[in-house]
Amino acid sequence: MKKRTVLLIGRYTKEECNLSMYKQNFFVYKIDELMDLKKIKKYDLEKIDAIAFKGHSKIDLEIMNKFPSLRIISNFGVGYDTINIDDAKKLNILVSFTPDILSDDVADMALALYLGVSRKLNNGYEWIKSGNWVSQGEMPLNKNISGSKCGILGLGRIGFEIAKRLEAFKTEIHYFSRKPKKVSSKWIYYNNPLELCTNVENLFISLKGGDSTNGFVSADFLRALGKDGIVINISRGSVIDENSLLDALESGKIYGAGLDVFLNEPRINQRFLELNNVFLQPHQASATKKTRKAMGELQFRNILNYFENGTPLTLVPELE
Repeated sequence: MKKRTVLLIGRYTKEECNLSMYKQNFFVYKIDELMDLKKIKKYDLEKIDAIAFKGHSKIDLEIMNKFPSLRIISNFGVGYDTINIDDAKKLNILVSFTPDILSDDVADMALALYLGVSRKLNNGYEWIKSGNWVSQGEMPLNKNISGSKCGILGLGRIGFEIAKRLEAFKTEIHYFSRKPKKVSSKWIYYNNPLELCTNVENLFISLKGGDSTNGFVSADFLRALGKDGIVINISRGSVIDENSLLDALESGKIYGAGLDVFLNEPRINQRFLELNNVFLQPHQASATKKTRKAMGELQFRNILNYFENGTPLTLVPELE
């Protein structure tokens, strides 16, 4: 096999990227961010056959056209909304991703956020640390979750794993997706997401990102949940109308929110930091050593398999 040239884009940890493996099989260029492309000479850009990408910058036609030899973009992660698939199609560039591997970790984080916000775990820690437990006694009561009604927006791989975990909490499962799924007959399907929100107490968002879901969770959805409602988001910050969410949290129109994703990460809206009814994490739902190592290996194998056998192992659905 002809030795190909790969460009690695992203701030990888040593677990996420086995650089020596890449160098054994390919000629390798590496940059931390897409904006660093200016550091690579035009002549060298033209030699690049594949991109291994980890990041949140947009890769569109303008960027792709800088690489006339490019045949595949291998994305690190299950979300690939930053890569314009239509533009890739125009240029006959394949796009792969790393599904399934991270589903368990992300679902685990969803439940952690759920417990964190409902039982006010941050508040409890601060109650001890501040001395309030000694001076004021018990902290204010919070919200139980066992036996509640939970809605899942988007019953894909991760949404399904969230639902399975919620069953252990004696939860009544409601879900929205484009069509009914082959799941337990006890799970209740909706083709109208607003109707779903009207009939549940808590909402788990597991939608894919991109233009089709931008601001999908609107003020109407939050109003339908009501003052005892909890919102959990482990998908993309863009799927929620973030200002409406902040307004609802500040005014007490919903009970709280557990969030691992935001708009404009990592420079999130400072209004979140003034709230005591949120449980926040820095977009790290899949960030365990075991999972990130497996994601990096699949990202590499997608490129290798493409050049050895003509197809990546996990092509994005739009290109299958």
